[in-house]
Amino acid sequence: ARGCAHQGVLIETRGLEEVGVRELEQLVIDRGKAFRGLVLDGIEDPRNLGACLRTADAAGIDAVIVPRNRSVKLTPAALKVATGAAETVRLVRVANLAATLHWVKHAGVWVVGTTTDSLKSVYASRLESPIVLVMGGEGRGLRRLTRELCDEIVSIPMQGTVGSLNVSVATGILLFELNRQIESRGL
Repeated sequence: ARGCAHQGVLIETRGLEEVGVRELEQLVIDRGKAFRGLVLDGIEDPRNLGACLRTADAAGIDAVIVPRNRSVKLTPAALKVATGAAETVRLVRVANLAATLHWVKHAGVWVVGTTTDSLKSVYASRLESPIVLVMGGEGRGLRRLTRELCDEIVSIPMQGTVGSLNVSVATGILLFELNRQIESRGL
C-alpha cells in the first residue's frame, strides 16, 4: 500500500498507462463531435487528482489532460481515491498544455475555463460537445496563458461566505452541468 491506509486487502493491477498528446489527438479525431475532455491545470494534491478521475469516469469524460510539469503524478493515494477510474479514464500527460489547447481548439473543440471571478455563470453558458472543461490548480486557479486560451470563462455561483470550492467538487458540478445540458437538448 506504500504507506496508504487500506482495509486489509491489496490487489495489484496494471491499469491504463498515462498516454501522450498523439493518443489524445487520435481520440479527439475518433470521437469527433462527441468528444468531452477535462483539463486539470496544475493540480498538486493526489487526492484531488483521484477524485477528479473518479468524477470524470462517472460523467463519461473521454480524457483527463494534465501538464507534465507542475502537476501531481498518479500516486497510490490518487489511485485509492479514484477507486478504479484510473483504469477506465485516459490520463493524458502533455509537455506543453498551451500547445495542446491550441491544437484542440484548431480541431473544433470548445474550451471552457472556470474561475471564481467570472461574471458568467456556468448555468447561463451553453455547454455542448465537443468540449474541454478547464479547471485550475488549488489556490492559484488557472494560469494566465491557460486562461487566455479558453474560448469562454465561467464560474459557479456561490451563495455563502466561502470564496471557492475544492477543485474536485467544482469539477463534479461542471461535468454534471455539461451532462445535464447535453441531455436536455437530446444530443
